[in-house]
Amino acid sequence: MTEPYQYEVIVVGAGPAGMTAAMYAGRAMLNTLIIERGAPGGELLNTEKIEDYPGFESVLGHELATKFESHAKKFGAKFETATVLKTRKRADGIFEVETEGGPTYTAASVIITAGGTPVKLNVPGELEYAGKGVSYCAICDGAFFKGHTIVVVGGGDAAVEEADFLTRYAEKVYLIHRRGELRASKILQKRLFENPKIEMIWNTVVERIDADSQGLVDNIALRNVETNEQRMLKATGVFVFVGFRPNTGIIEGHVDHDEMGYLRTDPNMETTIKGMFASGDVRSQLTRQVTTAVGDGTTAAIAAEKYLKALKDGTPMAPITGSGGYAV
Repeated sequence: MTEPYQYEVIVVGAGPAGMTAAMYAGRAMLNTLIIERGAPGGELLNTEKIEDYPGFESVLGHELATKFESHAKKFGAKFETATVLKTRKRADGIFEVETEGGPTYTAASVIITAGGTPVKLNVPGELEYAGKGVSYCAICDGAFFKGHTIVVVGGGDAAVEEADFLTRYAEKVYLIHRRGELRASKILQKRLFENPKIEMIWNTVVERIDADSQGLVDNIALRNVETNEQRMLKATGVFVFVGFRPNTGIIEGHVDHDEMGYLRTDPNMETTIKGMFASGDVRSQLTRQVTTAVGDGTTAAIAAEKYLKALKDGTPMAPITGSGGYAV
């Protein structure tokens, strides 16, 4: 490296993995920037209550997000609100993180914790009526459906958990799943099946979402995948939780990933681009929980510290006067 850079570590994404990484990088006295396009918290902000994070028998998602943010800031991590467009490694080994309508930041290492984007059903009416009955966030929109009949689509933890949550507002919740059994954890399934407000519709997919004369959702066309039988279901809301795709499109250049686009890393969370680490939901792994994200972020930050030390040992580094960064 022959040119100055602004930060030793840039963390892309401020979910549990990102804020943990920033906290550990700060503890290591590394000059750290964390960039998030919205409020810090990631998926925590889309989950009302967390009941599987050690030390907290029950904690609100936004409350835990605030604690993560405060902890990272305590150790010196700087937060910036911006949308990251591209992250690239230059020929001299320095990383550039380009933001939309803002500056391009430079760093000696980056940790990608950008999470994912909700998967769409790709059926007629879904995009047209987004925000008019179609939603991807139960906490954000659930209160608008007090006393209504609504539909939740999906079969994993998110779908089951959100269906249960939505019953505090809705009079009736239909959970539609394309298979004959759920993928969600057993404890969540037990809670679901014991809830009298929830009715399962198995082996079924949504074919179309219709609206009334005011453009608000009022009917959902369904099809049984085994019999091809079609039916209309009267409902005013459709909440979609069928997965999400990792936000890996921000990486410029070839980086190894699995068939779904999740980044492959070594045990140190390092990707196939030297000095680029990945943590949390963007990484290829068995589970995607707050606990695993926190573990990933811890490992990535410590590995980044060792990576930077190796660079320093090879080439002496000197502070850039007045910038808080370093030249190499």
